[in-house]
Amino acid sequence: MKRMALVTGANRGIGRAIAAGLGNQGYGVIVGSRDLAEGRRVAAEIGARAVELDLNRPKTLERAVAEAGDIDVLVNNAGVYFNEPMLPHPGHFGESLSVMVEGPYHLIRLAVPAMTRKGFGRIVNVSSGWGSFSEGLAGAAAYNVAKAALNALTLVLSRELPQTVKINAMCPGWVRTRMGGQGATRSPEEGAETALWLATLPHDGPTGGFFRDRQAIDW
Repeated sequence: MKRMALVTGANRGIGRAIAAGLGNQGYGVIVGSRDLAEGRRVAAEIGARAVELDLNRPKTLERAVAEAGDIDVLVNNAGVYFNEPMLPHPGHFGESLSVMVEGPYHLIRLAVPAMTRKGFGRIVNVSSGWGSFSEGLAGAAAYNVAKAALNALTLVLSRELPQTVKINAMCPGWVRTRMGGQGATRSPEEGAETALWLATLPHDGPTGGFFRDRQAIDW
């Protein structure tokens, strides 16, 4: 039976490249998108199907996972970026945590029972070097904090999950997306490459790690 993958924020950029890449490798793909019409358009282009998934609206998460059915691969890709100080903008700080920490947590919580039952699961958290303490948490403040928390979630959950369910974080590098800008050095497909590797790990692959270009990097 074909393995199924749910990719959040898959209507553009790195998420779209991950979804298309998984489809090219024979996976059934569900495009998770805040804008369902846009998600359906992209799904039609890459031979997938779409679900509405707004990480700021928890009810859509439960509905999306129910519509997706038992998934084998979850890629938490969706993100928001506010290039501003944290303290004057509590709403944006809260949205950053909602989209990049709380939402992924709840999606993992909803997806893991089926993965555990089936004895197979791959969870990929698309993070950033800006969320790395070793790299100085450089960049936009709320984004950095949220990505650092996503990294922590990855490591802690790797200790809770069975070995058949692998969870890892990755940094795609500087990618030409709406967030990264057109001056970035990598295409979305290049940014997606490590996520695709982690999403399709063999049974003896790593878990609880942080990777860039398929190489482990420091938290």
